[in-house]
Amino acid sequence: MIAPVRCYVLRTNNPFGGGSGGGEWAVVAVVGGVQVSGRGVVAEEEAGEGAGAGGGSAVPGPAGERGAAAPLTSAAPGGDYDYEGFSRLTGAMEERLPPGAYRVAYQGLRGRAGFAGVWVGLLVGLAPLMAAGVLVWLLWPGHWVVRDGWLGSVDAVMLASVGLVEVFRVVNVVSVAHASCVARDPVPVRAQPGARVAFCTTFVPGKEPLAMVSATLEGAVRVGYDGLVDVWLLDEGDDPGARALCKRLGVRHFSRKGVARYNRPSGKYRARTKHGNYNAWLDAHGHGYDFVACVDTDHVPLPNFLERMLGYFRDPDVAFVVGPQVYGNYSARVTKAAESQQFLFHALVQRAGNRYGSPMFVGTSNCVRVSVLQQIGGFYDSITEDMATGLEIHRRKNPATGRRWRSVYTPDVLAVGEGPSSWTDFFSQQLRWSRGTFETLLRQFGRAVWSLSPGRLWNYCLLVAYYPMAAMTWVLGGVSCVLFLGLGATGINVPSQVWLMLYGDAAVLQICLYVVNRRHNVSPHEPEGSSGVAGMVMSAVSAPLYARAMGQALLRRRSGFVVTPKGASASGDCTATFRTHLWWACMFGVCLVASVFLGHSSLAMRVWAGMALITALGPAGVWLADRARERWPSGRGTGDGPAVSRPLTQHSAA
Repeated sequence: MIAPVRCYVLRTNNPFGGGSGGGEWAVVAVVGGVQVSGRGVVAEEEAGEGAGAGGGSAVPGPAGERGAAAPLTSAAPGGDYDYEGFSRLTGAMEERLPPGAYRVAYQGLRGRAGFAGVWVGLLVGLAPLMAAGVLVWLLWPGHWVVRDGWLGSVDAVMLASVGLVEVFRVVNVVSVAHASCVARDPVPVRAQPGARVAFCTTFVPGKEPLAMVSATLEGAVRVGYDGLVDVWLLDEGDDPGARALCKRLGVRHFSRKGVARYNRPSGKYRARTKHGNYNAWLDAHGHGYDFVACVDTDHVPLPNFLERMLGYFRDPDVAFVVGPQVYGNYSARVTKAAESQQFLFHALVQRAGNRYGSPMFVGTSNCVRVSVLQQIGGFYDSITEDMATGLEIHRRKNPATGRRWRSVYTPDVLAVGEGPSSWTDFFSQQLRWSRGTFETLLRQFGRAVWSLSPGRLWNYCLLVAYYPMAAMTWVLGGVSCVLFLGLGATGINVPSQVWLMLYGDAAVLQICLYVVNRRHNVSPHEPEGSSGVAGMVMSAVSAPLYARAMGQALLRRRSGFVVTPKGASASGDCTATFRTHLWWACMFGVCLVASVFLGHSSLAMRVWAGMALITALGPAGVWLADRARERWPSGRGTGDGPAVSRPLTQHSAA
C-alpha cells in the first residue's frame, strides 16, 4: 500500500527561525490525511482551519505530491511536541558581543536555583560516598573467605570479580555526580554573516528510502543563514532517482561510485562507509567551503539549524559544534525506550564536556570547520567515525592561535531523526556504537592519551569507560554466578540482611541522582516529569550486546560499517534477533537450577542471577507479548507495539 504524501510550505506567525519581523516558511507534510507539523499532529481538516485562523497560507511545496512507502504513521497521535521551544534551550541569542577577542561563554543549567540546587548538591555528595562505603565494607579483609585447595583459588577469582563489579559501579556513580556538578550550556550568539557553508547528508540506496532523503533535503534547503549555503547529497550508489530529486530541489549531487581512488578496502576512502563517502566529497569539493554542516539521512533539520550553531565559530579555536539526537518516530515501544536511554549522554555527559572544551563529536547533527578536517586528514577510519574523528581533533592545536582546538555542545534540538523501531535495529545500533568504542580504545586511545590535556583526558576516560564497564559488569556477574551457584565458591562472607540494606540504600541514592537530573532532559518527546525508567531498562538489556562487542574486538574480528535500515526498510524481529540474550538466559537459568540441587544458597547471588535472567529474557518477552497482542482485535491500533513506519515531517525523522 502506498500512502500519498503532500508537502506544503506554510507561512507562520510564530516562526521557527527566530528572525525579526514577519513569519518564516516551514514545510508541512500531510501523510494519509494526517498533518505532522513541527507543533504536533492534527487532522488535515483541522490543519486547514488552523492555518486560516492563524493568518498562514498554504501553497504546494517543491516536492509536490508523491508516493512514499507505507505503512507511515504520525510522530505522536494527539501529541504536541514543542520543537520550536526545544530548539532554543540555551536561550535567546546575544546580539552584542563583549569587547576584545570573542571566546565562547557558558552558563549554568537552568532549574538549579533554591531547593533544587541544594537537593542536587546533597545527592552529588551522598551517592558517591555511599557507593564507595559499600565497596569498602564489602571488600573488608575480615569478610574474605580463606580456604585451601582449588576452592581457595576459585574463591580468589570470585573475590576479584565482585570487587571489580563494585568498583565499576562506584565509577559510574562518580561519573554522573561529576557531570551533575560541571554541566553547562553555551551562551548562543548571532552567527557571523558571509561564510561559505556546505550542508551535507549521505544516502545509501536500498538501505534508506528515497522519501526519507526527500524530506531531509526539503528541510535542508529551507535552513536560513546570511551567507552562501549549498545543500549536498552524497549518494553512495549514484541513484537515478536521487539525481532527479536533487535536480528538482536545487540540491547538488555527489557520488564516488566508479571512482577507484575513492573506493579503497581500508583507510580514509574505505568503500561502503560513511567516513569514506564524506572524505571523497571533502577531497573533491571541500576546498570551496569554510564549514560543513552534517545530518544523518533520517534527520530533518529545523530552519534555524545554522543560526543556532554557526555563532560559536566566532571563537577561532572552536573546531566543531554538535547537537543532541532525538527520535521523531516516537510511536514504537522500542523507539521510545531507545530515546530515553540516551538521556544521560545528551542531557549531562555532553554538557559536562563543555567544561573542558571537549564534547564528543556526534555525526547525527553537527557543524565543523573544513580546515580542521583537512588538518587531521579527514574523517577517521572507524565504524564510529564521529567519536574517533573528534578525538583526533581534540589532540591537535589551532595553527593560527597555538591553542588546542575546542568543541561546543548545544542542547538546542536542531534536527529530529528516526530511531530504531525494532529490536533488531536497536541491537544493531548498540553493537556498532559499542564495537566502535572498543576499537577506539584498542587502536587510537593509547596514542591520544599523551596529547590530551588533563581535563580532556579525564572527560574522555569517563566517556569511553561506559561500554567496557557495562560489558565487564555483565561478564563478571555471569562468572560470579557460575563460580558460586555451580561450584560453591564464596569469596566474601557477609550478612545477607546487612548487604541488602546497604546495597539498597546505595541504589536508591544512585537512582535519585538520575531522576533529579531528568529536569534537564533535552527530549521534546518524553513527558515532563517522567522518571526515565524505560531508558534505565534499555541500558540494562544492552549489556549482553556490549559483552559480545567486547569479545569481538578483543578477538580482532573484522567489523564493517552497518547502515541501520530506516523507514519501510526497517528490519523485522525474529527469534534469532535475541540469540545473544537467550544464550545468557540459558546460562543463568542453569546456574539457578544447579544451585538448588547442589545446595549452594546465597541471597545475594540468587538475587543477582534472578535479575540477570529477567534482563536477558526481557526483550524476547516484550516481543512475544507484542506479537500476541497483535493477534487479538483488542490489541490493534494501540500504537504501543513494534513499528517499522516513520513520519514524514519537516521537524521529525523522515
